[in-house]
Amino acid sequence: MNLTRTRLIFVSIGLLFLVVVFFSLGFGLFVLSPADKGGTDQVFIVKEGSSLKDVAGDLETRGFITNKALFVLWTRVKGYGKDIRAGEYSLSPAMAPVQLLEILRKGLVILHPVIIPEGFNRDQIASALAAKGLADKKRFLELTQDKALVRQYGIPGPTLEGYLFPDTYHFSRGTPTLAILDTMVKRFKQVVTPFMDKSQGSGLKFEEVVILASIVEKETGRPEERPLIASVFLNRLKLGMRLESDPTVIYGIENFDGDLKKKDLMEKTPYNTYVIHGLTPGPVANPGLESIKAVMDPARTDYLYFVSKNDGSHHFSKTLAEHNRAVEIYQKRKGKTPEKTS
Repeated sequence: MNLTRTRLIFVSIGLLFLVVVFFSLGFGLFVLSPADKGGTDQVFIVKEGSSLKDVAGDLETRGFITNKALFVLWTRVKGYGKDIRAGEYSLSPAMAPVQLLEILRKGLVILHPVIIPEGFNRDQIASALAAKGLADKKRFLELTQDKALVRQYGIPGPTLEGYLFPDTYHFSRGTPTLAILDTMVKRFKQVVTPFMDKSQGSGLKFEEVVILASIVEKETGRPEERPLIASVFLNRLKLGMRLESDPTVIYGIENFDGDLKKKDLMEKTPYNTYVIHGLTPGPVANPGLESIKAVMDPARTDYLYFVSKNDGSHHFSKTLAEHNRAVEIYQKRKGKTPEKTS
C-alpha cells in the first residue's frame, strides 16, 4: 500500500514537472515569438488611464500578440504592471512580445514637432496643438485658467498666459494635456529664471515684466525695435500716461474679427489700455526671451510715441506734435486708422 502511494506521488511530481516544463517552454516561446513575422509597422495608441488588461486586449485585437493573458502574466512577472506609458507608438506584429513590452514600458513613443511662435496667446497655442492632434483645445484652455493650477505653479496672473514659453516642442499623441502644459511652463522657468533678478533694475515686479514683455512682443516683429518699444511704454508708465496699445484692446475683445474699430478703443475692459492706466491684469500673449530682456534692459530714450510705417517698422517720437506729423505721413494719407501708441 505504501509502495503504491509512493509511486503515485512520484508520478504526480513527474507529471507536474512535465506540465511546468511544457508551460515554461510555451511561455518562453510566446514572449520570444512574433505574432506575424511578416507584419508591418502600425500606429498603436495607449490612452491615458488605460489598464494593463486594456492594453493587452488591444494588442491582441490588433494582432500584435497572440495571447493577452500570457502578455499580462509576463508583464506582471517582470514587475512592469504599472509601467506602461500612455502615448502613440509605432509597433509591428513582427516584434516579439518581449520587445513590445520594452517599447511600451520605456515610453518610446512617436514624437510630433509643434512650433509655438513668440507672441502666440493661449488660444492660438491650443489651436496649434489641436491641429496636430496633440491636445483637446477646450481641455487645454480650461487647464490654463484653472486657478488652483495657476497657484501651484506660483504664477500671480489670472491664467497661465505669458508663461507658456514659445519654442519647438515634441509631443506624442496621447500625452496628457496637463503634461504638455507642465512642459511649457517648466521651459519658461528654465529659460527665464536666470534673468529674474535683473528685473529689479526695470523698476517692475517680475510678473509686470512678463506683462509688458507680452505687449512689446505683440507690437513689433523686429528684434531691433523691442528695446525701443519697451522704452516708450516704460517712459509712459513713469509719467502716468496710458499705454494706449492696440494689442491689449484686441486681447480684451471676445471673438475679435480682425477689424479694430474706433469704438473698440473707447470700450472699457480690463485690457483696454486706452481707457485704463498702468498695466493689464495679465499678459496678452506669451513673450519670447528677447522681449523679456528688452523690458529688463530697454533702450535709453525720451520717446513717448510710435506709429507704424506700414513696412513692419515704426517711427518713434518724443512729442505729440512730432507724433501727429508722423501719423499724417504714415497713416492718414494712406487712408488707415492710426495703429499704434498715440
